[in-house]
Amino acid sequence: MEVGAEGFARRLPRLRRRILRAAFVALDMEFSGLHSTSLQNNEPSLFDSPAERYLKARQSVQRFTLVQLGLAIFSKENSNKYVVHSYNFFLFPSTLGIRDVEFTLSASSIQFLSHYGFDYNKFLKDGIPYMNEVQEKILRQHLLADSWKVFSTNNADRDVLKKAIGEVTSWIAAAAEEETMILQDLSGYHMFEVQLVLRQALQNVWTKPLGDKKLMVKKVSPEHRQLLENSSYDHCQKKLILLAARGFTNLFQTLVKAKKPLVGHNMFMDLMHLHDKFYRPLPESYEEFKRNIHNLFPVIIDTKTVTKYMQKKCLFPRVSSLLEVYAALCSSILNRKGPPCPVIALASGCSRYAEKKSPHEAGYDAFLCGSVLLLSAHLLLCRSTDDAVEADPSFSQYLTVVAEHVNKVNFIRGGVSSINFSGEDAPCCHPPALVVHVRGWPGLNETQIYQEFKARCRFDVRRLSKNQFILLSNKYNQLVLRDYRHHPHLQVSVYRHWRHSPSVNCLLQISSIVALWSLFAFALGGSPSC
Repeated sequence: MEVGAEGFARRLPRLRRRILRAAFVALDMEFSGLHSTSLQNNEPSLFDSPAERYLKARQSVQRFTLVQLGLAIFSKENSNKYVVHSYNFFLFPSTLGIRDVEFTLSASSIQFLSHYGFDYNKFLKDGIPYMNEVQEKILRQHLLADSWKVFSTNNADRDVLKKAIGEVTSWIAAAAEEETMILQDLSGYHMFEVQLVLRQALQNVWTKPLGDKKLMVKKVSPEHRQLLENSSYDHCQKKLILLAARGFTNLFQTLVKAKKPLVGHNMFMDLMHLHDKFYRPLPESYEEFKRNIHNLFPVIIDTKTVTKYMQKKCLFPRVSSLLEVYAALCSSILNRKGPPCPVIALASGCSRYAEKKSPHEAGYDAFLCGSVLLLSAHLLLCRSTDDAVEADPSFSQYLTVVAEHVNKVNFIRGGVSSINFSGEDAPCCHPPALVVHVRGWPGLNETQIYQEFKARCRFDVRRLSKNQFILLSNKYNQLVLRDYRHHPHLQVSVYRHWRHSPSVNCLLQISSIVALWSLFAFALGGSPSC
């Protein structure tokens, strides 16, 4: 089900109820870009520690925005059956009372999403607003101070406001008390901003939305105006404005309150955007970010971490994409032992995904994430014991069998295998690093070294010293050592810290100098006097 700004407020109460009743919630996001290429040394690297990668990703998250967020709400029925309500939310940053929000578009990301049918008109024209706590505080201060200003730099927005205000000021001079007029074609923020500006400028008007983009303006006495402002019939109350401006953040706060298990796939960037866009701007400290996320969502399950484990322990096929993982788990070959897998049924109104695959549509990928969790957990449960598994395993049993993977989010190409949001990060077991010693090839840089070796294996390269480079890979071809044994300019060997580290070499040189001077001093001090 697709949800935009037009219908979000109407659906919000039902969405909240479904989340509070759910067994768990799966999530996926699409962005206007992933990694900013305009920032120096911002590409992910195998040399990155989690803190270094976080700082790189933080810069990108601050530049890019969310264009679509998918939620799949999984509810367990009486039998071993889960009903799924899957939603696509088109999002657009809130601009009501906030200085203009800037974000970057990546050409490759735009092309990628366009290839999979993403509708940018819905993102731009019907995107649900959202804001974090800092932005909400600014808006609240403007509302409480009754000092409303229109911050939009969009000429179309300003034209709408000027037209509406011009019509009212022309009409009110000759209007009698209790006389009304209707303003047309006001939607979204325009409806609120016109009311706020009119009420602030004119003490003898009252406004009321009529629906269908119409706004009634009535001329009233100042006394009558004061009575109306203190009534529950005021459709421009500050709390209602805040509710509308928060938009999707209202649903995010429900997710936080519900504390349901949150499921995703390769969800490190998803969690960073959740924090930055709906909670607070990302902190500089990696450890603070981890603590905040764990407080918001105490149970996180990354299906990428689970499937990597299954590939090692369960002879699970080495497939990479989420759709391929889902297809492999649905295969009867993997599920010969134990009771049938849980039934996963899409709710009425969300059944399109049962008929058509829609990869890289956030709601569909969220549906796949939750399904992969259930099918993976069922498979692991069946293989974890020789005893018969009951025909209707509870969701708590599924959580128990994946407990060692809870709060461990996959870390792509880095110094650890996963980020542990409830403990210490697990170190990664890379193959031994290689060191390249350069002779007779002046001016060689990291890019040239990468080009030299990329045909044999994908290495990340870092300069070690003037004539040495270190190579790191998830796996490398042993022939690299053999092929470069007699190379005229490049000598390749396995990296040994005690032998190749510049700091160790420096320490050894200093130690040898100190030892030599000590020996010299001893020799002089020990010689017989004349």
